[in-house]
Amino acid sequence: MTGEAVVLGLRTAKLPSRALAVVLDLAVEFAAFFIVTVLLLTLLEGLDGAAAAALMICMMVFFLVAVPVTVETLTHGRSLGKMALGLRVVRLDGGPARFRHALVRGLVGIIEIILLTGVPAAITSLVNSDGRRLGDIFAGTIVVRERVPAGRSTGPVVAPPPQVMAALGTDLVRLDLSSVPEGLWLAIRQLLGRADQLDAEVAFRMAHQLAGDVAMRTQWPVPAGLHPALYLGAVLTERQRREWQRAAAAAPYAQPMAPSPYAPPVPVPVPSPFAPPMPQFAPPAAPVRYLGVPPQAPAPSAPVPQAPVQSAPVPQAPVQPAPVPPAPVQPPPVVPVQVTPPPVLPVRAAEPQDAPPATAPVADGGFALPG
Repeated sequence: MTGEAVVLGLRTAKLPSRALAVVLDLAVEFAAFFIVTVLLLTLLEGLDGAAAAALMICMMVFFLVAVPVTVETLTHGRSLGKMALGLRVVRLDGGPARFRHALVRGLVGIIEIILLTGVPAAITSLVNSDGRRLGDIFAGTIVVRERVPAGRSTGPVVAPPPQVMAALGTDLVRLDLSSVPEGLWLAIRQLLGRADQLDAEVAFRMAHQLAGDVAMRTQWPVPAGLHPALYLGAVLTERQRREWQRAAAAAPYAQPMAPSPYAPPVPVPVPSPFAPPMPQFAPPAAPVRYLGVPPQAPAPSAPVPQAPVQSAPVPQAPVQPAPVPPAPVQPPPVVPVQVTPPPVLPVRAAEPQDAPPATAPVADGGFALPG
């Protein structure tokens, strides 16, 4: 949504609420200025008139310029009076006010509110349609209402009823929504989401402008008699339907389908009271993760320098000469030895004392037994 459109969609603060907030702020500032100045003059009794006047001027600048500027910068456009009435200072594009905006508002406010008793600020706020005073015009800011009273919603109904969707269904299906940029879709969602907080005229003007942009890009004009907000709601609903259809078509391939809530419950086995107790095993320790604290990845350990590995010297065996096969042993030659038989000595028979009788010789040269 464009910058000015955002601001116009908010409820701007008018003169009565702004004047009351300024009165509360000035009352607190002057009270603090008076108390601090009296204390300083009491403690510093020896000051002359010039020094006392200079001190009062410094205190006035501090409490009427420095303090309001600092408070609006730190609170993003909210002073004590604005907090009490639910007001806030924002830029024309809807963003929070910064230091330079608060400084310009404070310097101009000294002239138009304090020195000129607020007459230029009141006249400018009455003439301006957004209730802006001179400080807001020079700083490029606007004061809006943050708290919207209940029961004052006069915005149009933005949710398209089924009758409208049924009447526009054929034309919505044929629309080419690819030419509508994301920024325009965001503006439509913001408008439809804040319809209850907008004035009827402001909401109609913004819806008419956005509907014209959508009709120009989709080549489908707003049907006669249809509120622009309903037209935008119908187009946005059609876009969401197409996105849901594409997501549903891609879901079965991306992740398993969740079980149906209407499926019958799975029976849970109930252990028998007579069954022996089962041993209990402690589950493995799981990493504990605290909500809101992202899981911490283990810190990489520093590489430990490793000393180069020196290989031990391998002792080399002494080189043994190749064994020489022994020469075959030749048996000694066999020398024939002539053996001489020993001489046979004649044996002389002993003569018995009583010789037996002689026997006759046997014809074949043997001996005959004595008979």
